[in-house]
Amino acid sequence: MLPPIAIGDICPIGVFDSGIGGLSVLREIHQLLPHESLIYVGDSAHAPYGDRSASHVRKRSRLIAEFLLDQGVKAIVIACNTATAEAAELLRGTLDVPIIGLEPAIKPAARLSKSGIIGVLATQRTISSSRLLGLTERYAKGKKVLAQACPGLVEQVEACEFQSEETEQLLRHYIQPLLDQGADALILGCTHYPFLLPAIRKITGSEIDILETGKPVAEQLQRILKQNQLEKIIPGTAATFYHPDLRFFNSSHDKKYHNAMKKLWHDPLENEIQILDL
Repeated sequence: MLPPIAIGDICPIGVFDSGIGGLSVLREIHQLLPHESLIYVGDSAHAPYGDRSASHVRKRSRLIAEFLLDQGVKAIVIACNTATAEAAELLRGTLDVPIIGLEPAIKPAARLSKSGIIGVLATQRTISSSRLLGLTERYAKGKKVLAQACPGLVEQVEACEFQSEETEQLLRHYIQPLLDQGADALILGCTHYPFLLPAIRKITGSEIDILETGKPVAEQLQRILKQNQLEKIIPGTAATFYHPDLRFFNSSHDKKYHNAMKKLWHDPLENEIQILDL
């Protein structure tokens, strides 16, 4: 009898976002944990969460988390700053799988900043959250944190308008005042924003530290899987030809979002993106 190709917990990991921005987190997870099966849900029919009420964000997060549990996931990553701020504790208190959320990179930004002035680009709901305030008070005492709401940027990413004139104008409108006040570290507080990094760099130049959360979240997920003995292990030479199962869902019937997901993922998708009616 041949040994199994995969051992350990072979269940998939669930990842969700208000739209397609969470793919920036998913790609970091896939790169760090290439043998783990992944299920991604983009809630584009209800994006952006940053413009929605807290109760709406909690309701959507709970519905999607329950769907992922029905798919048999062993852990859930909330690849959305707004959903983390509004719903992470709710999900942790009611679900039986590990919940990994996002955390704006206040701590590393405070460590890197020489001017003591940190810029944060995020949705209005993230900026207004007690979570961001708590992180600032905990890790950035003595620093000046400039929080800038960025309405319109999520929609530009959802439309794959990464370097259009309108996108550049929005970015310049949001970023230049932070630079003028001396910010030398810039936090991308929304998972959509890393897809705008080339356009952002055109404004900031190369001297500014720009921090995003995809890689730290992937590393935290890896730690939690190991702590809970949930990691999938591919023994020996089997790792060279093992291909995990990757499944993609979107709540919108509009094919433009499906095409955007395919474009942002870069690698060909073996399966079509499925519509999730919730």
